Amino acid sequence: MSIKIFADGSDKKEIFDLYTNNRNIAGFTTNPSLMKKAGVYDYKKFIKEITSIVKELPISFEVIADDFEGMISQAKLISSFSPNINVKIPIMNTKGEPTYDVITELIKCDIKLNITAVFTHEQIDNLRKILPNNTSNIVSIFAGRISDTGRDPLVAIDYALARLREQCEILWASTRHVYNYYEAKKAGCHIITMLSDQIKKLSLENKDLEEYSRETVQMFYDDAINSGLSL
Repeated sequence: MSIKIFADGSDKKEIFDLYTNNRNIAGFTTNPSLMKKAGVYDYKKFIKEITSIVKELPISFEVIADDFEGMISQAKLISSFSPNINVKIPIMNTKGEPTYDVITELIKCDIKLNITAVFTHEQIDNLRKILPNNTSNIVSIFAGRISDTGRDPLVAIDYALARLREQCEILWASTRHVYNYYEAKKAGCHIITMLSDQIKKLSLENKDLEEYSRETVQMFYDDAINSGLSL
């Protein structure tokens, strides 16, 4: 089964380069932490600049409000900038209060969503009760963070696919290494988010391991020489 790659990041130059030059990219995702890392401070300006170039692929921007009324208001504003936007709504706020009512309200407004930070079977079950059969919406399972806890993220991924496949697209989020792409593809995920460096390494698929071993030794040798190491 094929899987769509969404580039994850908030560096404008990187986004525009991937959009223009990488045909394997099917969409983009951003988040406030990545925007902080990229030095983004004017959110409206950032959305306008990105969507002025990225017009033909889906891109996700996240609300930053923590109260439900604020989330709804911001979601309506964000979605108004471009028709290819999915608004990211966290599955709960910082108080641990579920956002199901927010999601329901925004679906009524025909706003495309990317429901983010989903970790548990209970969250998936509750989303099943409220999501329409509309694959324009995305549910992001934070597989990488689940794996950080010592749990197998495929358990959550498989559960989400079994319960929500007809109602949305399932996205493998917080990718930790390139092999996650092959895991997500095998599992039947619709989408995986990957950082630019991870996307570049997809070119290594089925690379001869003997040659790769030699290249690795060469890299270590060259770095030792170029740094002036001596014993």
